[in-house]
Amino acid sequence: MSCGDCKTSIFRQKIGRCKRCMWQLTALSAIGWPLWWLYYDAPRDVNSIALLFFCTAFTGLLALHLIVLAYRRLRGRE
Repeated sequence: MSCGDCKTSIFRQKIGRCKRCMWQLTALSAIGWPLWWLYYDAPRDVNSIALLFFCTAFTGLLALHLIVLAYRRLRGRE
């Protein structure tokens, strides 16, 4: 799971530092939420529910990255 920018695969050390992961999560969220609106008319459809879970996971992980990034910048660790 490690990328070229990160030298370790420990999740705790990568969160908030891996710019590549943050860009990927931003792209997946930007693509996923408009797609979910296409399936919004059928909220009980399997496609709609699965896409909602994936979009929520992408956006949640991106939010976690950004919160930890802001915390590290405010604490002066980066």
